[in-house]
Amino acid sequence: MKSALLIVDHGSRRPDAHVHLLWVAEQVRRRRPGLAVYLAHMELAEPSIQAAVDACAADGVEELHVHPFFLVPGLHAAEDVPRLVAAAALAHPRMRVRVTEATGSVAGIADLILATIPAD
Repeated sequence: MKSALLIVDHGSRRPDAHVHLLWVAEQVRRRRPGLAVYLAHMELAEPSIQAAVDACAADGVEELHVHPFFLVPGLHAAEDVPRLVAAAALAHPRMRVRVTEATGSVAGIADLILATIPAD
């Protein structure tokens, strides 16, 4: 079964802001070389969630994990992204789609934060 990861951020009007998401995707690819990694923006930029889900389907993805790249499980991560993903997936009923927890909800977030400061 071909699996893929779709990382979704908010999107920005500043094109240079998207460079960071490209970097994150590359870090994920290096750690899981066999995993196809796609990117999408919830709004304000392309590719949209719909376009990314369509691309995954066109590439033969059968199982899609969608990761909301948000620090808190607020309205966007908890409601907007899952709603937009569900709507996009309607056109691809054979693809299994699962929305993961937001980045900030993962237990390892404290280690990430502590990695930004010198140890005592």
